[in-house]
Amino acid sequence: MSVRPMLEQRAGVRTALRDCLDREGFIEVDTPVLSGEVLPEAHIEPFMVTTSAGSAEFLQASPEALMKRLLAAGAGAIYQFARCFRAGERGPRHDTEFVMLEWYQPGATLAETATLLEQLLATSLGTSGLEQISCSTAFEQLAGIDPINADTASLVAAIERQGLQLPAGLAELNDPARWSLCFNLLLGEVVAPQLGHDQPTMLGSWPAAEAAFARLDRDDPRLARRFEVFVAGVELVNGWEEEPSAAILRSRIEAANAIRQADGRRVLPLPDRLLAAHGEAMPDGVGAALGFDRLVMLAAGSESIDQIRGFSSADA
Repeated sequence: MSVRPMLEQRAGVRTALRDCLDREGFIEVDTPVLSGEVLPEAHIEPFMVTTSAGSAEFLQASPEALMKRLLAAGAGAIYQFARCFRAGERGPRHDTEFVMLEWYQPGATLAETATLLEQLLATSLGTSGLEQISCSTAFEQLAGIDPINADTASLVAAIERQGLQLPAGLAELNDPARWSLCFNLLLGEVVAPQLGHDQPTMLGSWPAAEAAFARLDRDDPRLARRFEVFVAGVELVNGWEEEPSAAILRSRIEAANAIRQADGRRVLPLPDRLLAAHGEAMPDGVGAALGFDRLVMLAAGSESIDQIRGFSSADA
């Protein structure tokens, strides 16, 4: 069978997304794939490369760190179709190398981002509308627990009620790491598969413990101004209102490294240039990352991202 129709659909989705973002005043940018800095995250493992000069550099798991440095330099609204790399990720919706559409919009709110998301998904998938639901409501309805007020023991009990197996080595982790693992197990196995079937669903108001690099809600610091978007049970977009403080960013990175260390994985170096870019020069706004391969998979009605790419890591 000819590969041409798949390539045409992939190009068509990319063009539709570009046109939509260009109309909204965004500028397309490029950032390096290989960098001396990496943004440490608790559950993402980057590839480390040793150069001929003997220095350690990283293949970027996302363009976030470098795009934020552009923001601090006055880039304005920007987007990028970025090649991203994550070790140990291989499956129907994951691969060690993939394409991410990432964008940043200074001054934007989550309400404005919801409108943009609705437009992007309508133009690429033909969907209509965007359901918005909080983590509390979704988890209560689908998993029988409110994660905002739940301790680790309560999450473990909810996992057992769902008939799921507890993660191996859970007891050996510290409590924040156990809580995070249990929350994400319920999200991935129980809540997410039931979201986005009638129309795309935007899951918002996340627990502060899962803020990543999102700003906390000023009216309720138990909540993070973070969201994820699901279509037909597939996680498609992850984003948040950005936290511009260097001190808070450093504390979040240190917390992520603590989880990594508790899990027996390497502690990653602090991204000093990214931290230096935060502060007065870093604008408020929203950043989001969309799995482009997953989007094309959904547009094509396919079961795996391998079916909508010319090559995967298994045959490249």
